[in-house]
Amino acid sequence: MTVLLWILGLALGILLLGYWGLPLGVWTAIAAGLLLVTKASIWLWAVFVVLAAVANLPWLRQRLLTRPIMGWIQNMHWLPQISDTERAAIEAGTVWVEREFFTGRPNLRRILSEPYPHISPEVQAFLDGPVEQVCRMATDWEIYRRKDLPPEVWAYLKQERFFGLMIPKEYGGLGFTSLAYSAVMNKLASRSFTHVATVGVTNSLGPAKLILRYGTEEQKQHYLPRLATGVEIPCFALTEPLAGSDAASLTSEGVVFQRENGELWLRLNWNKRYITLGAIATLIGLAFRLKDPDNLLGKGEEVGITCALVSTDNPGVFQNRRHDPMGVPFYNSPLEGQDVVVPIGQIIGGVEQAGQGWKMIMQTLAAGRGISFPASCAGVSKLVARVAGAHALVRQQFGLSIGRFGGVEEPLARIAGYTYLVDALRLYTLGAVEQGEQPAVAAAIAKYQSTELTRKTVMDGMDILGGSGICRGPHNLLAHVYTAMPIAITVEGANILTRTLMIYGQGAIRCHPYVYDEILALEQGDLAAFDRVIWAHVGSSFRHFCRVKLLTWTRGRLASSPVPGETARYYQKLQWASALFALLSDVVMVTLGGALKREEKVTGRLADMLSWLYLGSATLWRYEAEGFQPDELPLIHWVMQTVFAAFQEACTGLVDNIPGPRVGRGFLKTVSWALRLSPMGGPPSDALGHEVAQRLQLDRPIRDRLTQGIYLSTHPDEALGRLEEALRLSTQALPLLQGIKLASRSGQLPKQRPDLILETAIEAGLLTQEEGDLLQRAEAARKQAVQVDSFTFQEYLNDGRSMPAVPSPPSPRGLEGISPVNPVDRSP
Repeated sequence: MTVLLWILGLALGILLLGYWGLPLGVWTAIAAGLLLVTKASIWLWAVFVVLAAVANLPWLRQRLLTRPIMGWIQNMHWLPQISDTERAAIEAGTVWVEREFFTGRPNLRRILSEPYPHISPEVQAFLDGPVEQVCRMATDWEIYRRKDLPPEVWAYLKQERFFGLMIPKEYGGLGFTSLAYSAVMNKLASRSFTHVATVGVTNSLGPAKLILRYGTEEQKQHYLPRLATGVEIPCFALTEPLAGSDAASLTSEGVVFQRENGELWLRLNWNKRYITLGAIATLIGLAFRLKDPDNLLGKGEEVGITCALVSTDNPGVFQNRRHDPMGVPFYNSPLEGQDVVVPIGQIIGGVEQAGQGWKMIMQTLAAGRGISFPASCAGVSKLVARVAGAHALVRQQFGLSIGRFGGVEEPLARIAGYTYLVDALRLYTLGAVEQGEQPAVAAAIAKYQSTELTRKTVMDGMDILGGSGICRGPHNLLAHVYTAMPIAITVEGANILTRTLMIYGQGAIRCHPYVYDEILALEQGDLAAFDRVIWAHVGSSFRHFCRVKLLTWTRGRLASSPVPGETARYYQKLQWASALFALLSDVVMVTLGGALKREEKVTGRLADMLSWLYLGSATLWRYEAEGFQPDELPLIHWVMQTVFAAFQEACTGLVDNIPGPRVGRGFLKTVSWALRLSPMGGPPSDALGHEVAQRLQLDRPIRDRLTQGIYLSTHPDEALGRLEEALRLSTQALPLLQGIKLASRSGQLPKQRPDLILETAIEAGLLTQEEGDLLQRAEAARKQAVQVDSFTFQEYLNDGRSMPAVPSPPSPRGLEGISPVNPVDRSP
């Protein structure tokens, strides 16, 4: 019994010491102390001295342990080989708080201390002025009916420099930050997806971004003022028929040649598709493979992927077709170039940047991916929350608002929770960007999760609206958003590959404290460097194991929280979840080695775990940064419980399906049993969902805070204006209606038709005339708000038009050249 207690005590002591991650020297001293206390034999001391020497003396450890391990890994090709294009993607941007989760012991104070971004008075004036005005100028239905923005909207966007939001003022732009750009996109997205695509591509990815970061001063002086004022309409031509998410497989080609006068030129041939604004662009940012058969640039025959500026006025540019992306009427087009000749100086950044295009593209995507999509998705989610919440109260079935039905409360709770979560994700990531970070992995998480969660939000909104959601027309606020969501899922890295390849496949190599350094040390054959990182990695994995054991036994309560109160428990669970994620990452890497990047179901589930850790951190950060709003606490509980339920699902899915050697599977099965015996969390309760759903249905401050920053029409002839007025009146009328129902049940009022009972209630003194008028106005507004559009046969054949054919808007260059509606045919 004494021996058993000693063994248990020793095991617990080892776990506790491992939990705190004590350095190797401390472990050695403790082991020596135990040998002294137990009066160990000389043979035990001899074994201890040998082991301690090998462990603590680098020169001895390298020769006896590290060199054989290093040789075995190299011979077996156990760690993944990294190509140049993969390396550029991995090294794009910076590593931010994402790394905290791979440590298994995230610095929660650091996560909470990230700055909260605030809109400046100048930007707020732009939001309240030009952005409000451009939203007011055309409804989403009018834009769809025209299949384009109206001419006056095009002109206004140019006039107010919407195409130069982030171009510095010295070049004629507005000089806005990423936060300001996000706020503009957030508001535009709540009005029309066409606004988002038109304004977004000119600011987030087009030539302006590349010129600003990599262009020569001459290119900046010439192009940026023209881009800022809309004299030039840009597009970025990257995707090809056989090179979508695998953009490194470009076949577009540029060949360097020399004219008789000695000048160097490029002959370009390309075939691109899915190019936003391609049909009306006047300036193409073109990605292609540069070849220099005569080595005129001194960089070899295969120079590499390069980016250049090409005017669509050049002979051989064909932009006479367009795609129809889900019926959303923004310009998205194929582009073709045949023997297009441009000066060598059109390479972005000049000859010095020839062959650097892949790095430029990766850096730009890494920075922009986490800004545009969360901003647009937040705007859409807020619109859905506003519409679905109001509709649920205003729409009645069986004499009750449908929002009181439990089946409707479920999607309402999801809409409210996901809306809060997506905006937290937007703001948290923006805070990093505003501080100069370019968090590539966080940006990939933001793009993937914001689009996926918003897609679910939109689907829930459509379900709540029912027939009102599926009948298109000026009354319908969600149908076009519903059809547009697959576009956001697909573009700038399809979500499937963003999840499996970028978030974890590349993210693990970049964010893990040791893996990338291990790969570099192996590539360079650097024994000393490999020795430093491999044993630090082993020690880290042991610490993860000890933390997971103790945190699972205590259900996370052993961990500390940086804040007190009701959210403290979630910080403890974040520590627990991070330790589990870090341990499983190490086990999977050791088990699968270089084969891991081919196991996309595995990397996908690990990406989900990492994503939910990041989303949970963003949620808690937002709640703290915005001042612990008491009426938001049910939302926080709902979101955080959803976060840990999703993390648990991804984790159990991983450990139940991991391929590889039996030892890895056996260990993970024990983890699976532990997770089932001590689950990290489950989905929110029905009672909590009820609390959250109610917050969307009443005209209360929390509803305004949840949906702040979007365009809210108050015009009585517009659908949202009618719906908001119906909600306002219905909220005021609710206590009066409840009083009438109680009086009717108690016999104070006879059972009559609703239109007659009001008069009886007024006569009985249960209502004043003013209150009766309010109830009548509320009922009239409710009926008007739930109306569904219908058309004559001829209107329907004309796609809802009751007006003459729409004139074409002016050309992006002015009034000459290419027309946005009828692009000039430059075919041979």
